[in-house]
Amino acid sequence: MKLAGMASNRGRNLMNIADREPGGATFEVIVTNDDSAPVLEAAKKRGIDTAVVERADGESRRSHERRIVETLTECDIDLICLDGYMRILSDTFLDEMPTTLNVHPSILPSFPGTDAWGDALETGVSVTGCTVHVVTDATDEDGNVVEEQVDGGPVVTQEPVPVYEGDTAAELKERVLYQGEFTAYPRAVKWFAEGDATVGDGSVRVDADDGGQFPARRLSTGDRQTTLRYGENPHQDGALYAEYGVEEASVVDAPQLNEGAKALSYNNYNDADGALNLIKEFDEPAAAVIKHTNPAGCATAETLADAYEQALATDPMSAFGGIVALNRECDAATAEQIVDSYKEVVVAPGYTDDALDVLCEKGNLRVLDVGELGERTDRFTEKSLVGGRLVQERDRQTVTAEDLDVVTEREPTDEQIRSMLFAWQTIKHVKSNAILFADGTETVGIGMGQVSRVDAVRLAAMKADEHAEGKDAQGAVMASDAFFPFPDGIEHAAEAGIDAVIQPGGSKNDDAVIEAANEHGMAMVFTGNRCFRHD
Repeated sequence: MKLAGMASNRGRNLMNIADREPGGATFEVIVTNDDSAPVLEAAKKRGIDTAVVERADGESRRSHERRIVETLTECDIDLICLDGYMRILSDTFLDEMPTTLNVHPSILPSFPGTDAWGDALETGVSVTGCTVHVVTDATDEDGNVVEEQVDGGPVVTQEPVPVYEGDTAAELKERVLYQGEFTAYPRAVKWFAEGDATVGDGSVRVDADDGGQFPARRLSTGDRQTTLRYGENPHQDGALYAEYGVEEASVVDAPQLNEGAKALSYNNYNDADGALNLIKEFDEPAAAVIKHTNPAGCATAETLADAYEQALATDPMSAFGGIVALNRECDAATAEQIVDSYKEVVVAPGYTDDALDVLCEKGNLRVLDVGELGERTDRFTEKSLVGGRLVQERDRQTVTAEDLDVVTEREPTDEQIRSMLFAWQTIKHVKSNAILFADGTETVGIGMGQVSRVDAVRLAAMKADEHAEGKDAQGAVMASDAFFPFPDGIEHAAEAGIDAVIQPGGSKNDDAVIEAANEHGMAMVFTGNRCFRHD
């Protein structure tokens, strides 16, 4: 897409667009009505042609615009961008030229006019911003400006910007430019350049992707709920922001029931969220112990106390200082086990009075009540990057026995299938590369976060052999969050005593991996889907 820019001063938005070339758009020419405008030198430094079309003394608006049209007609122009062009354009220009955009330093229709920053401060708003809009005719038949029609064209996009106590107009002007206009204007140009924006019938339509799940612009907002003692480390500041529209059970707004205990840290919130998400996977009474967002152990059982005992026994050494999550109301029997060793936080959908009496005896054990777990309604997860964020659908896959493809000579037993399904729902919450050993519906050993899958197998085997209490890997099943690239992972699993394997399949070496499983008399099933978790 070829652009023309029009500015009367520095044209910083135009230069920002020129430098970023959103959607591949480039400037053919920059036009100004002032031969001393700094934008001329800025454009020349970037190799952009320039033109000066000053308004002569006594020249009418329409006459001046016709001369600008003549200048631009010599260029191949698809879109025109205004930036501080201090002249109102009439239909003489707009009817002859392609779509013309302008950026205004407020969230229109609030604060139109030439001092949007001062007006925002005078009104005392906490949020202002900018608006990119299509320029429409704001003059009468005689070329006189109709004030109420200025900046009244269809909105393309807007960007909010905070107003801070003590702001001056100059400070707010710079913030709106750098945080608002430098974001919104290139976005609008990109939409036009890529054919996603269409002007018609007094409005602008911006197409999302084919499925509509990921719109061209995603808005996210939150209110600061608390300032944390620090972030991941003491030298980092941190804060918690809440999104109040989320209906799903969450640690963000869960009340802390033990008065006097210290507030949750950044890491506590992160781990507690991971623990809660894991136990939401199960309908049966379930317990999990999380350390550094990875499960140290997880189990389901007929009672909550039994589930916790089996989860803790997977790796009691690593569970020291961990986070406990339960998917049932915590009773006294479970509470007694929890306080038997050092834990940081307990998360549950309620507590009996007797359980609270036990838990609150531990001065700094934070006790969170997330309320009824209900449905998992939050559809997306996101990860912030420097300069942006990744957004994806949440991994809510649930594998059933009917989904499993048996690929070995040996068929898994019903009990092994039950254990495989438990292992698969649990390994979704283990950082990749992930290997999980399970016996029944309890973890036996977990290998997490390894850069080699065979090392993850070795780690799981070591955990089962050296850390687990009252259980081991002999006769257990193994889950892998992605395919085995080589048979060596199966060889090490066999040495550990694994009898059955659940994995996605899909490696070019699947045949060799299956052959290794057959040689060791293992049963193996493919799910057809992997479950990586990288953060």
